[in-house]
Amino acid sequence: MTSEGFNVDVHVKVLDEGVVERAKARGMDAIVYAPHFTRLSDIREQAARYSDDELAVIPGRELFTGTWQHRRHVLAIGLDEPVPDFITLEATMEELQRQDAAVLIPHPTFLNVSFGREEVRTYADTIDSIEVYNPKHLPHDNRRAREIARETGIQTFASSYAHLRGTVGEAWLSFDRAVDDADALARAFRADAPRRLFHRHGLSHVAQRALEFAHLGFENSWGKFDRLMLQGTEPTHPDHVAYDGRFDHCKVY
Repeated sequence: MTSEGFNVDVHVKVLDEGVVERAKARGMDAIVYAPHFTRLSDIREQAARYSDDELAVIPGRELFTGTWQHRRHVLAIGLDEPVPDFITLEATMEELQRQDAAVLIPHPTFLNVSFGREEVRTYADTIDSIEVYNPKHLPHDNRRAREIARETGIQTFASSYAHLRGTVGEAWLSFDRAVDDADALARAFRADAPRRLFHRHGLSHVAQRALEFAHLGFENSWGKFDRLMLQGTEPTHPDHVAYDGRFDHCKVY
């Protein structure tokens, strides 16, 4: 199953040769690589390493805002300067607006890690696109996301949200223009460029969705929090030297 236009899997957490091969086999022209708790410079380095003439790997940052108990995720594309995790949602959105980055809301209302309706309304002027399909979503999650997009008039996107190599290219969007670097993709989102959303169907898609959903237990475990927050300063913590104390006033830990 392929689509005409420039095909982008907008949110991928994993990256290696196998991911690149799968993305190409699935007809992707670009993928956005946005792993958690990884500095922007490292993401850019990895993205450049795996990009070639057939597939653009575009760096992105899924920012972890707020505290562990009240976290909200925001996907940023086209950042000029690094932004840490673990600062307030308000400070994150102000910084993304200052940098004129594209602001995408992944998995709205999903579990306890996402924007709700009121938060989308509050930041509607800053948000460029809302995710209305990914393989981890259950049907009611997709329905709620579409409702929020209709209510606010914000453009939409789909992605694989792939934490597993096999999920890459399971959902994507297709632009009417080439968007083969971070700046071009950010401009397309900010300009509400025409697009079509797609996802695969059939038993293999159902099976891959089940695998991704099962992976949630690991992703949201307290053990991961302990590794990330209690065992030294993480690369994306606002106390890290890379941020030069710029976010001390709004950090939550």
